[in-house]
Amino acid sequence: MARARSAGPALITTAESEFAEIIAWYEEQLATTVPPVDLEYEPVKIGPVWQWDNGWVLPEHTLGWRVLAWCGKWLRDKKGQPWQFTPEQTRYILWYFAVDQDGDWLYHSAVLQRLKGWGKDPIAACLAMAACFAEVAFDHWDGDRPIGREEPNAWVQIIAVSQEQTKNTMKLFPSLVPAETRAHFGIQIGKLNVYGLGDTRQIEAVTSSPLAIEGGRPTQVFRCETQNWNSSNGGHDMAGALEGNAAKSEAGAARMMDICNAYRPGEDSVGERMREAYEATQGEDSIAMDFGLLYDSLEAPPEAPLTAEDAPAVVHSIAGDSYWLDTRPKGRIVKSILNPANPPSESRRKWFNQVVATADAWTTPQLWDRLGNPPAPAPPEGTEVFLFLDGSKSDDPTALIGCRLDTGDVFVVGIWERPANWDSKRAWLVDRADVDGRVRRACARWDVYGLWCDPSDARDDESGELYWEPLCDDWAEIQDWRLPAVKSGDRQHPIIWDMRAPRHAALHTEHAERTVTDIKDGAFRHDGNKRLRAHVHNARRRPGKYGVGLGKSGRGSAKKVDGAVAMVGARLMRKIWLIANPEPSGEAMFV
Repeated sequence: MARARSAGPALITTAESEFAEIIAWYEEQLATTVPPVDLEYEPVKIGPVWQWDNGWVLPEHTLGWRVLAWCGKWLRDKKGQPWQFTPEQTRYILWYFAVDQDGDWLYHSAVLQRLKGWGKDPIAACLAMAACFAEVAFDHWDGDRPIGREEPNAWVQIIAVSQEQTKNTMKLFPSLVPAETRAHFGIQIGKLNVYGLGDTRQIEAVTSSPLAIEGGRPTQVFRCETQNWNSSNGGHDMAGALEGNAAKSEAGAARMMDICNAYRPGEDSVGERMREAYEATQGEDSIAMDFGLLYDSLEAPPEAPLTAEDAPAVVHSIAGDSYWLDTRPKGRIVKSILNPANPPSESRRKWFNQVVATADAWTTPQLWDRLGNPPAPAPPEGTEVFLFLDGSKSDDPTALIGCRLDTGDVFVVGIWERPANWDSKRAWLVDRADVDGRVRRACARWDVYGLWCDPSDARDDESGELYWEPLCDDWAEIQDWRLPAVKSGDRQHPIIWDMRAPRHAALHTEHAERTVTDIKDGAFRHDGNKRLRAHVHNARRRPGKYGVGLGKSGRGSAKKVDGAVAMVGARLMRKIWLIANPEPSGEAMFV
């Protein structure tokens, strides 16, 4: 166990020796702590802080060690003792100040998402002080060790959409900064500002309008409670102004850190947009390039029950090293969860740190994610499968989803959608040649019983032909399809399955309802594809004359659902086959 730093060594005579002692204490702390092994609920770990590989996964190069040391020497906790970060907070700070081989930041932006009471505001307060007076800017290399320097014109902003939210951080400074530190750095602490070193360094609380923020040149920005920043309170405009300020800083050195709880899906908050932006960069199926965002969150698993009996264990599993949280069975957190005035969705968001589905969500993110943990493996060569293509031309994505006959598991063959940040002045069209190639390779690899395509009514700009119809005609000749398209009216085509036809719309809606039940029951698995995940998460319940189907949140919504539509279509194909080809027992096999 690490020795309490308050005891101190007997022979510390210089600031540098004290820094070295503090760093050694943190190194010992990380070397002697391990992930908990007695958790009843394994948390969902997003980001690097809780990654373990025979030891904590730490950045190769970081200025964080000196930041930890500075806070330990110059800051105090509420009992007046030298400030100590928990091992979890320590790892986060090391990652936040990580640099690459050129001395550039690995992350220019960060999101720290944790449950209420975890200690996000104290971290922001400590790092705000460090941003003003510690060695937080890369200067040079000493061998393979990065050496930092102070920021001579440090300007730190703590920003929220209301004055009350900035107070959570600002009110910590009087007890955090002792008289010795104030005298040494010439620090003056007010309600909305902290000045130091002859007013050359500043921390300010800001709740101004975007117009007042735009044009500033802060070196470090803390955005508080971004799950509450939305269009109605000017949150998006403020976020845009801050991003512009940071991007134009000298050598791009300005940084932003968001501290937040889980967001409410569908509110289109800054917190929600940041999470979606992060997820768009993840995995081989990412739709956006990495833009230097450190996102770290510890969330309750999807199956975590919101009950008096289970809540203490669930909260304990995601509390991390926040030993001060009251996770007792009769503690304050459990009482808040049991309070009937608090909606279950809010309790899950605040205390389980879960992103909880909206009331009209087609299914919950947790239930869908559970089906891909672990991901279902790709079907082996020769596997009997069904393929469904939801075709579009430009605005909406095109999705080709497969479903296995034997298990009902679904997998992505391809999802084509306009890349993030695409120039709206430039036309984007789905690459039909690539879609055609994927279809043909899939037919060569697997035993494809049927291929259906909902072609949309889009037309080719040059020929005026329906955009997908020529390819559908070509695909009809690839092989003898054992599952032809369901006849609708006078039209019969082995590939074209137009969802606008009443019979088709009714079948798809019926199976959308069945798929929701199958997801809840865990009746099939998926391959964990991030794009399909986003489309399923975006899907909303859409009641109609045939039942409750799925669709976008609004007609012009940028949050697409085409992958979910195609996934339901592929599972519908399997159902139709099984009804027509029952097992020898005489009963159709359903999953």
